[in-house]
Amino acid sequence: MTTPLSFFVREPDGLSLLSGPPFNGEPAAQIPKIPCVSAVFSSDGTMLAVTSEKGVTIYDTREGSVIQSVNVAGVKAAAFSPKGTFLQTFEPPTQAQKNVTLWNVASGAVVFQQSQKTFSKEVWPIIQFSNDESVACRTVTNEVHFFDPMDFAKGIVERLRLPGVSTARLAASPATHVAAYVPEMKGSPASVKIYERRKMSQGDEVARRSFYKSSSAQLLWNIGSTGLLVLAQSDVDKSNQSYYGEARLHYLRSDGSYEGLVPLSKDGPVHDVQWSPTGREFLAVYGFMPSRATLYDDRCRVIHNFKSGPYNTIRWNPHGRFFCLAGFGTLPGDMAFWDRTDLSCLGSTRAECTVTCEWSSDGRYILAATTAPRLRVDNGIKIFKYNGSLYYEKKYDKLFQAEWRPAAVGFYEDRPASPQVSGEKNKEKGGKTELLTEKSAAAAKTTAYMAPHAKAAAAVRAQVTSLLLLGLCYIKKKIITA
Repeated sequence: MTTPLSFFVREPDGLSLLSGPPFNGEPAAQIPKIPCVSAVFSSDGTMLAVTSEKGVTIYDTREGSVIQSVNVAGVKAAAFSPKGTFLQTFEPPTQAQKNVTLWNVASGAVVFQQSQKTFSKEVWPIIQFSNDESVACRTVTNEVHFFDPMDFAKGIVERLRLPGVSTARLAASPATHVAAYVPEMKGSPASVKIYERRKMSQGDEVARRSFYKSSSAQLLWNIGSTGLLVLAQSDVDKSNQSYYGEARLHYLRSDGSYEGLVPLSKDGPVHDVQWSPTGREFLAVYGFMPSRATLYDDRCRVIHNFKSGPYNTIRWNPHGRFFCLAGFGTLPGDMAFWDRTDLSCLGSTRAECTVTCEWSSDGRYILAATTAPRLRVDNGIKIFKYNGSLYYEKKYDKLFQAEWRPAAVGFYEDRPASPQVSGEKNKEKGGKTELLTEKSAAAAKTTAYMAPHAKAAAAVRAQVTSLLLLGLCYIKKKIITA
């Protein structure tokens, strides 16, 4: 029998851990509601760290019992290491104490501390681990420091000296390489360098790429540590085509056999890029609306170009069998579900005002949530099946967070799409999916962006105009009858 899924929702009065799907009617609560300000699962879903004003409490999600408590007030962020050995916390910086702490989950002891002036979701957690927790690292001014997680008391066991480095990313599975990014400075181009960890002390990179128009970058390793995607961004687009600056997508092989731009067939920004969980291919969504989606192999060769649509988001399911192309934020919320095995479209739907969207750990459902403080109205969750059909929906007065409970790799079987009625499975050409995509793409292309406060003001003006017209009609009627 398949182990049931579970997910949590966090409301103003606390967090509820709920069972399913599958379920009949409403999902059942697995533990009593817990007052908290944030929560995070361990990567295998066996632990849940719940943050309150007094500290962090770690629960065993299988039994609902308390494993450990960290009594530190003011924690703003928490994260487990990949195997759940450590919990990393961040507190607002003070002069009196260090504010980034690594705790041993089993003993509750502090194993490492450092000071950090700023916090950014893009670089959290600050201390990175390989998936097997054999090595950890952090980025500091002009250096990348490496630690032995078996004994943090050793201190820094290795250093990579690189003047100007702002971001480094450890290849997590396996931890054979590390990539480092140096932004553009004083007329010198930005650069990304890949080092083999065993030969770092020699200071020679195994792969390198330099480029201009870049003040920041995201570094994305694949599973297998053979390929690195670099999404380089600049704050200003000198061509004045994008308000959000300019983005370029680069690709490097860790063996040095390839380095260059990812071939994009349409001009415009890079909205999203994601590796498949298999590590053998990646998807990119790019270009002015309606955007283009392209599937590439791990040699940066085009496998398939998808029909243009109103998309800016990619979500692979945990097995890499299904994926979802979606358009959230300023887009209307269209979602198209695809089967990777034959590149067929399984179905489509729409989830307006979605803030977060993730696959379940068994890869059969996707949860779309509208949450505060991003949106303070129409909060709620929708759970869709892998073909886009709606399974469950619930509205909340206010919802802060909704997340699936993850599972260890291999815990759930990779299952193909279930047999469907003839004609239900839409190919890329023809069918309802194509019509919906074309209609939505046209709407995305012709409708100008309007900020939320401007939309509210426009709605008020429309109501006032309507009332004035009704008033004029009433006065005209009175005059005629008189």
